Amino acid sequence: MTQFLVNIWAYDHHAKFEVSAEDNANSIESAVLDKIGKKDIKWEPTGMYGPVKRITYEEVVDVRRPIQTKTILGVEVAV
Repeated sequence: MTQFLVNIWAYDHHAKFEVSAEDNANSIESAVLDKIGKKDIKWEPTGMYGPVKRITYEEVVDVRRPIQTKTILGVEVAV
């Protein structure tokens, strides 16, 4: 299972949450609908008006080290 960060913008509101799903469209869609069905998502007003309705998602990568490192005297340090 992969963690995905989901952003939903609809009807002048925004929601941002994470779901765990397999890396395919049907699994992600089911996970998002399950999360929405639980009604534990906090919807925040955006202040944007107009026909803005979109859903985005991205994989959450849990990296425990700095992205840029350099080895100095055999020790890996962040730069």
